[in-house]
This record gives sequence, C-alpha cells and structure tokens, in this order.
Amino acid sequence: MGPQSTPDLSTQATSPSLSTVAVVGLGTMGTGIAEVLTRAGREVIGIDTDEAAARRAVSALESATARAVQRERLTERERQDALARFRTFTDLQAAADADLVIEVVPEDYELKRQVFAALDAVVRPDTILATGTNALSVTRLAADSERPERVLGVHFFNPAPAMKLVEVVSSVLTAPTAVTAVTELARDLGKDPIAVGDRPGFVADGLLFGYLNQAAAMYESKYATREDIDAAMKLGCGLPMGPLALLDLIGVDTARTVLEAMYAESQDRLHAPAPILGQLAEAGLTGRKAGRGFYSYDAPGSATVVPDAESPAAADEGAGGRPVSGVGVAGSGTMASGIAEVFAKAGYQVVLAARSLEKAEKAKARITKSLGRSVDKGRMTAEARDAALAAITPAGSLDAFADVDLAVEAVAEDLAVKQELFKTLDKVCKPGAVLATTTSSLPVVACARATSRPQDVIGMHFFNPAPAMKLVEVVRTVLTADDVHTTVRAVCAKVRKHPVDCGDRAGFIVNALLFPYLNNAIKMVDEHYATLDDIDAAMKLGGGYPMGPFELLDVVGLDVSLAIEKVLHAEFRDPGLAPSPLLEHLVAAGCLGRKTGRGFREYAARR
Repeated sequence: MGPQSTPDLSTQATSPSLSTVAVVGLGTMGTGIAEVLTRAGREVIGIDTDEAAARRAVSALESATARAVQRERLTERERQDALARFRTFTDLQAAADADLVIEVVPEDYELKRQVFAALDAVVRPDTILATGTNALSVTRLAADSERPERVLGVHFFNPAPAMKLVEVVSSVLTAPTAVTAVTELARDLGKDPIAVGDRPGFVADGLLFGYLNQAAAMYESKYATREDIDAAMKLGCGLPMGPLALLDLIGVDTARTVLEAMYAESQDRLHAPAPILGQLAEAGLTGRKAGRGFYSYDAPGSATVVPDAESPAAADEGAGGRPVSGVGVAGSGTMASGIAEVFAKAGYQVVLAARSLEKAEKAKARITKSLGRSVDKGRMTAEARDAALAAITPAGSLDAFADVDLAVEAVAEDLAVKQELFKTLDKVCKPGAVLATTTSSLPVVACARATSRPQDVIGMHFFNPAPAMKLVEVVRTVLTADDVHTTVRAVCAKVRKHPVDCGDRAGFIVNALLFPYLNNAIKMVDEHYATLDDIDAAMKLGGGYPMGPFELLDVVGLDVSLAIEKVLHAEFRDPGLAPSPLLEHLVAAGCLGRKTGRGFREYAARR
C-alpha cells in the first residue's frame, strides 16, 4: 500500500469509540446481533440486498423486543428506543458513517471478499471491519483488504441475544487498538469476549464440530439411532441438545463447510466431514432452515420435530422379556451401592454382594445415608426409605445370587477381574438369569465368553451417580439373545432410566463421542493455542456445556480419562485419538484431578 494521510489504527493510543454499527447480512445471526446492539444503545444500520430479508429482520426485532417487555426484561419505552435505533437498507453505501461493520453473509470466501472490497470503497479509513466467519481465514480476508490493520473476526454464537460468548479473532495484521475496541464493545453488550488466534473453528467450534462430525458418522454407520445418540449425550453429559439436533440447528451445510476448513488445516481424520453431511447438503436437507435434515420439522425454520419414515416405532418394553423380581448387585463401591439403591427404590428385592459381609454392610450404610438425604430434601417419604432399605440384603459371597433373575456386576474396571466374576456368576446363578456388566470401556463379549451362556450376557452402563443420572447404555453383543435385550430395556423403564441401544464397541456412545473432544481440548493447550480458562469459558458460554473440558477432566480423573482414551485409540487405530502427551505427563506425575488435589488445576484441599 502507498502512503496514507488518514489515521492509522496501528499507531492510535486509544481504541476508537464504536457507537454506530453496520450489520451486513440479516439472516438469523445478523438479526440476532442487531438485536443485541440496539438493546445496548448502539445505532444499528442493517444491510441486506434482499428486501424481504430486511423486512423479516425488522419483524423479528419487533417480536423479540415485545417478548422482552412481556417478561419484564425491557420497558415499553426501552423497546421503542431500541426499534428506533435499527434502520435497514439494501445498499452497502449505508455503512459510510459506521464505526464498525460486522459482516455475517454466508460462509463463502469469495462472497465475503467482495463485501470487504466494496466496504473499503465506502467506509471511513478508521472504520473497523469485522467478519462473523467461524471457518474461513480472517488473515486472508485482511490481506485482501486495503487496510488489513483494521480487519478482525468477531464470532457471536447462535442465538446471539442469549449466548454469552464472543470470540474476538485477530490476525498477525490486526492493530491491537481494533482488538481492544471490539473487546470493549463485547463487554458493553453484556458478553464475555475471549481473544483467539486465526485457526478454523477458533476455540468453541474447533472442539464442537469434531464432536458433531463423529456423531454424524456414528449415525451413518447405523451403530445407534439418531434418537439414542442425542438422548445419550443429553442425559449422559448434561448437554442442552443432542449432536444431531444441534447439526440441524446450525445447518448441515454450514457444519460441512466448517469441517472442510478444519480438515484442510489439520488433516485430522476426526475433522474429515462424514459423507452423510455432504449427501444431506447436496439434497437440500440442511436442517431446520430447510424443514428437514437429520430430523423432519413441521415447516422450514420450525423447531417442532415431526415423525418420518426413520422414526422408530414405539416398542412394548415388556413384551417377550424374562420376568425379573430379584436383582443381585456385585460390588461395594459408589457405583454398586448407587445401582442397588436404584433397584430397591423401584421395588425390586436386591442382594448386594461384596468380597466380605463387612464391605457389603458398609455399602448398605452408604445407601442409608443417601436415602436419608432424600428424605431430608423431601424427595421421598420416610416410609419409602424404610421399604427400600428393607429390600436390600447384604451378602459376603456371590453364592447369595442363586435365586436372582438379574445379576449386575459393578466391580473394578479390569477385564481379568470381571471375567473371573462372570465365571462365578455362571456357576451360581440359575438358568435363565440375565448377567449384566456395567463396564464403560471394556468389551462386553469378553465377559460373555467367560461363561457357558453368552446369550444371557449384556451391558448395562449406568452413569455416576446412578440414582441421579437418567441414562443407561444397553450394550448387546453379537451373542446376546433378543429376550435378554428386551428384559433389560423393560427393567430400565421400571427403574425410571432412559435406555439407549448401542453395539459392543469401545466407548459405546457417550465416551466414544466425549473423550475425543476432551483430548482435542488438551491438544489446544499443548499447542499453546488457548488457555485452560478460555477453553472452559468457550464451551460453557458458547456451547452451553454444564462444565468446561478441563473442569470435567479433573472431576472424572485424569488416570480414568487416559485409560479410556487408550482404549479408544487401540480399537479405532486413528492417530487423531492418540492421547495428548500433556495428559500422559500429568498422570505420570500423579496429578490425577480433584481426587489428588491437583490435575489441570490445583485445588485447595484433596477431595
């Protein structure tokens, strides 16, 4: 570029004031950003070449602010002021007086480049130009601009009025004052900005889209139904939406674009778009906006799911199964006592067996405390507590399982230990008894082969804490009998758990999707791309996750996490699943998370 007589953002001592903002592209995201800005007192110039889109944006803002008044989040005067601050146009010339321009046109590099080139000829020399991309190169857009120092990325999350996270993306060309100005604006809007580098997906989407891609591939392989995949991640991880429903919300075509950009940079197979994403996108089945994607909706843009040919028929959980009245639970740890509590509260007679009667009685004492807390909190009556405790019989030997209809093991996650236990169950349990393992990572069929009746063996993966968590992964092997599967689903319904079916594959559904995501978060820190705090904040604020990945890793235990990641890597042989060296180093150093007082973070006291 030649000499400039205009202000240079790279040398300004203070960041510019951003009181007038132009939003280019008035789709769902652009309209949401406009709402956030107008409600925060900014003058907003909405620009879209489609007059109908501009009208829809005005209508959407009127409706959203009216709802805010009804919910007493705005006064009527504040609403009218916000509406008065929003003006729409169909020509980029309207951005001439803007202090900041945010473009949120479709994720197409050439289209965005053309918008930026046109803006270069219109706006003031000190106007900041921000792209809302979540997949394309901010650096490349800056380099193609006449004034690269004023170009950056500002990535809002959908829906913009509700989601707190804003990723502020700078390139090596961006002036620090531009970054500061946009960061301050985000805070003024009531958002939580984090600074990130220019890498496809940035932080939140960089982690999120790999997980979504794996879920799409899992569905495409017919490993589990879309309903079971979504239910597993909602109930097993506390996520606000299942991955396939979220793909429909984001847009299947948008997800494919983001993944292609990520794969081009990383060459990681986890980011290579699942073929089904391309097939759906090419067919125009792009999700909610089209009325059909992984699910079918009652109208384009609607969130209401309607049945289609893929929807599973409602099953009669009780038909064709085996009768179950007595249940044996093997183990004395937290999971075993939690599972025994679940069965007892549902009216089953439970034998709780451990390696000694003393251990079994300690496990029952733990249940007594748990039920006592439920009574204190008004979740159950004293009579119901007493009935549940009376239904549990402690035992010091598996011989007490002679008459049970269902035996559930919840012992150490060690295949040799479990196989020995199943050999014993095979001897002591009556013919026709269902034998279940609660393993979260080991092959169920290996437990089945330790018996002379592999057709009676199945996986019942409860989640911790068992009394509170609603999910049970029901894992059938290639040898499991149909009536055993039916029996276990019926039992899950009776104990008020949500069963999801999956095959006997490492990680089942939840861990197979969760732990690669956690591993990728560790790799981001390993590569010095983002900090622990920023990554945790990004996933909680941008993805709606109940915990950030490092908070979750410290709760689960780094040793447990490493073991699961090793199992996944060994089964799928994918280099992208290899555990992060940082995780291995922390485990080797004895930093296992909250239970040792130190993991990715340090804790005030050991827990």
